[in-house]
Amino acid sequence: MRPSDLAREHGISTQAVRNYERDGCLPPAARTPTGYRIYTELHAAALRAFLALVPAYGHATAGAVMTSVHAGRLDEALTALDRGHARLLRDRETLASVREAVDHLTATPLSGATAPPALPALPAPPAPLSIGELAHRLDVTPATLRAWEAAGILDPVRDGATGHRVYHPVDVRDAELAHLLRRGGYLLEHIATVIRQIRTAGGTGELAAALDGWHQRLTDRGLAMLTAAARLGDYLALRRPEAR
Repeated sequence: MRPSDLAREHGISTQAVRNYERDGCLPPAARTPTGYRIYTELHAAALRAFLALVPAYGHATAGAVMTSVHAGRLDEALTALDRGHARLLRDRETLASVREAVDHLTATPLSGATAPPALPALPAPPAPLSIGELAHRLDVTPATLRAWEAAGILDPVRDGATGHRVYHPVDVRDAELAHLLRRGGYLLEHIATVIRQIRTAGGTGELAAALDGWHQRLTDRGLAMLTAAARLGDYLALRRPEAR
């Protein structure tokens, strides 16, 4: 096969195919005496696997999986996929908890004389967290949490003795929700509005719409993972004789 043969199947450029080979997403191609690349069904299967992995796990993870496979580090590749599945499961659990909170809010009559109903708490640690601990829990940087605070999304208290930020369970809940919506492509300003709606127990229509959109994204990602698993399995089956 020529680069154009692989490119045509996916509607990409021949340069993209060459770039994927250069980056290790495809196995090295043989060359003709005049220097032209020779691709085989093995390369075609690798390209199908890589391009299926991208919408399922993201470009960086897809590249890491393929380069690990080609370096003979299959366990490393599978571990990267496991992390993606764990993240999707956590997103689903967080979304279910938030939706339960929204359903509770919309089903409870509100009045000026009535305190907002309590929200079901998301899974939270037994003790307050430091900024570093919360950043590790969410797999973000402390700078990200400070940016969320500046945007009005988080409002942690300060330790009276040290002045350090302290994140209680309600702050962890807000951070989990912010993380979920941020990965869904929502702007910080929008997320701050959603968090305020949760805190004040009113105006949940915008929140419900945001959660509906993110639920569809999670469904799409889960289905993409199934396709990616099939494509990667096909590719590994073709490589198996080479591994022996």
